[in-house]
Amino acid sequence: MADNDTVDVLQPPAQPTAKIALEADAAALARLRADRRRAVARSFGRSLGNALITIVVLLALWQAVVSFTGISPYVAKGPLDVFAFLFTDEDAAAHRDQLFPLLGQTLVDSVIGFAVGMVVAIVLAVLFSLSKAVEAGVMPLVLLLRTIPLVSIAPVIILITGRGTTASVAVIGTVVVLFPALANVLFGLSRASRQSLDVVHVFGGSRFMALRKVNIPGALPSVFAAMRVSVPSAVTGALLAEWLSTGAGIGGAILKFNAQAQFAQLWGAIALITLITLVLYNIVQILENVVLARMGMAVSIA
Repeated sequence: MADNDTVDVLQPPAQPTAKIALEADAAALARLRADRRRAVARSFGRSLGNALITIVVLLALWQAVVSFTGISPYVAKGPLDVFAFLFTDEDAAAHRDQLFPLLGQTLVDSVIGFAVGMVVAIVLAVLFSLSKAVEAGVMPLVLLLRTIPLVSIAPVIILITGRGTTASVAVIGTVVVLFPALANVLFGLSRASRQSLDVVHVFGGSRFMALRKVNIPGALPSVFAAMRVSVPSAVTGALLAEWLSTGAGIGGAILKFNAQAQFAQLWGAIALITLITLVLYNIVQILENVVLARMGMAVSIA
């Protein structure tokens, strides 16, 4: 009897299995959330560090070109000149009032081209994955748009969509964005786990279900890579559309600044659009890191 009493004293009362499992799940979930927060914080800091390094390198190269190439100071403006033009000169407020609306218009045009180009690229990539016949029929047209210089086909695009219209901006932006985005998304869709696809097929799932459950979620890193590549392409497409079609925004103003020898405005516009492109690129990268971390996928360290 004494031995039994000793055993009862040494052994603590057993907790219900369900309670232990629940506490373990809660602890594991808390650790997972903490790991994801740390991963997002690291990637956010890394993105800011990369952006700062890029800005410093660009400013150094810009100043070196202005200082050591012998270009006339009347024509070439350095970083300090542009900063003074926009923020410290007596007329800096007027200069900002002149350039910022142009920058806003270019941003709107960039968003239009980016959004339409990405949507078209994703839709085409899904259709290509579902049907090889569609890929065989459409891909040569995409390659044709890629190989022909945009300046050559822009008059046809403007003739069809109308000069100065939003449609012309959307089409030109789509042409610039489409091919690199499509290539990245197609690559992501083709890298789906074969084992996961087999599981869907074993349980009677269709090709469309496999695409929705396996291919598309697995392609998210490639989709975000396509978005990052497409950001500078969309800005380039917007500048081309403004130059060739609308005459608005930074793209249209650059020609006027150059023709009127307003070189301070010219360099200021170029600096602003370059800075905004870099900011947009890093915003997409941070968004990528947050989404992939929340999904438990690898976080980009680019």
